[in-house]
Amino acid sequence: MNRNEILSTLKENPDVSVLIVGAGINGIGTFRDLALNGVNVLMVDRGDFCSGASSASSHMAHGGIRYLENGEFRLVREAVQERNRMIKNAPHIVQPLPTTIPIFRYFSGLFNAPMKFLGWLDKPSERGSIIIKLGLIMYDAYTGKNRTVPRHQFLSRGSSLKLWQKLNPNIVNTATYYDGLISDPERLAVEQVLDAEADNPNAHALNYVSMVSGQKDTIILRDELTDETYEVRPQLVINASGPWIDFSNYNLGLSTKYIGGTKGSHLVLDHPELRREIGDNEFFFENKDGRIVLIFPLYDRVLVGTSDIKIEHPDEAFCTDEEVEYFLGMIARVFPTIKVTRENIVFRFTGVRPLASSTAKSTGQSSRDHSIEVLSGDWTSLNFPVYSLVGGKWTSFRAFAEQVTDKVLAHLGKSRQKSTSDLPIGGGRGYSTDAAEQKRQIDGFAAWTGLDRERLQTLYVRYGSRTEAVAAFIKRGTDVSLKSMPEYTRREIMFLAQYEKVERLDDLILRRTMLAMLGRLKQGSIEELADVLAESFGWNAEKKNAEAARTLRLLEERHGVRF
Repeated sequence: MNRNEILSTLKENPDVSVLIVGAGINGIGTFRDLALNGVNVLMVDRGDFCSGASSASSHMAHGGIRYLENGEFRLVREAVQERNRMIKNAPHIVQPLPTTIPIFRYFSGLFNAPMKFLGWLDKPSERGSIIIKLGLIMYDAYTGKNRTVPRHQFLSRGSSLKLWQKLNPNIVNTATYYDGLISDPERLAVEQVLDAEADNPNAHALNYVSMVSGQKDTIILRDELTDETYEVRPQLVINASGPWIDFSNYNLGLSTKYIGGTKGSHLVLDHPELRREIGDNEFFFENKDGRIVLIFPLYDRVLVGTSDIKIEHPDEAFCTDEEVEYFLGMIARVFPTIKVTRENIVFRFTGVRPLASSTAKSTGQSSRDHSIEVLSGDWTSLNFPVYSLVGGKWTSFRAFAEQVTDKVLAHLGKSRQKSTSDLPIGGGRGYSTDAAEQKRQIDGFAAWTGLDRERLQTLYVRYGSRTEAVAAFIKRGTDVSLKSMPEYTRREIMFLAQYEKVERLDDLILRRTMLAMLGRLKQGSIEELADVLAESFGWNAEKKNAEAARTLRLLEERHGVRF
């Protein structure tokens, strides 16, 4: 069903088993799992899918080695196992990532680590070779028998400087272990939405629909694109609003203080020298102030981050000049001879982690674990329970969703029919990491579509096995390359617009593609893409120009992109 059909269905039959409010990765993961198990489920978000906190990730699938110091062993074990599952289930988007730690001391942190574990120390402290070695041994052990990544390695100073000639010569060691790279998190999210709806005709997802209020057995929803309101009658509500959980509960007449979020910002750099130097390795290290930061390979760009700053209202999160200066300075600690300036920044972004409210003295001590907070009965004036999904991280979304789904199924008196544990996601279905098998698949696509093999290879990198659907759509009409971005064509953009729930221009450039984040947009790109969407959706000139103006304003104000 398209958007209008779903809304029409709601008017005719407002009864749903489960309403999910919030379409970040936790909401989407739960939506997919419930849909797979035959539940009549509706998911709404006031913005686009994966446009809030989940759009501001560090692009890592990781177990969180530093959480070992906080004693969060269950979380690390779960996250490492889920990292491995992501690599297997979404190999077109998630790949093993060598992660290198530059180490400047041998013995530092030997006593601080156990003191932090016991809760006697809140102040961050630099970790030396010995404590990092012990942590990596434990980290490797959590991978278990299903090893999808190699074990860690330690290199001497001399060997390290041979590999990375511009690395700070003051290091004493480097340690390299493996986590996962999520090359395009927003695509991983939207492909799950599409999978869920394809699997279950009673599962519907709507972007740009907000929850206005709730009373007794009814929730009022508002279409943010038309201002029209709708009533739904759920048996259960899942509040997956992330940093906005307490605000959403307030709209239901509930007073909660579940969230104590912190802001995390990132920069994307166009810096060929730095990109060559890091190679395929992420550099993950402790800055002088004890903050864990990263220098990350993202296609031909470099992602750097992240901050960890307390914030009260998630709508007020912006990447500040102070954060920019901090990031540029921390690069110099690891690669002191590589000059990075503001001119190298092509994109900046920020989001608020939906962490549980905490009394920890430092933000790094706040738990990254997840929980389900339930309000029902005498605690509310509602005839249905509200499950608030607090915390969580990209890596463990599937496990969290599974826990939520099991709880929902029990409430509905249903039993689990299927598991997402080994279920491929979107373009990961039938995708092969083997070069010979990839060639065979692409040759097959070329034989029946007539598309150029090089073009199909590009599509395969972007969409995995969904290339077949994209290529079939392209084949059905006359196609031309975009003038401002020849690596994309009009019919490829039209496919995304028509089949991936695009409603606004920024949905396309920020979340269905990496065009904005990787700094691919040029003068005239916005107008050209708006023209393609206008053709796809029948926009008039006024609507097209308004979308282009709105997107240009959004790019400048939130992401520092100017033309």
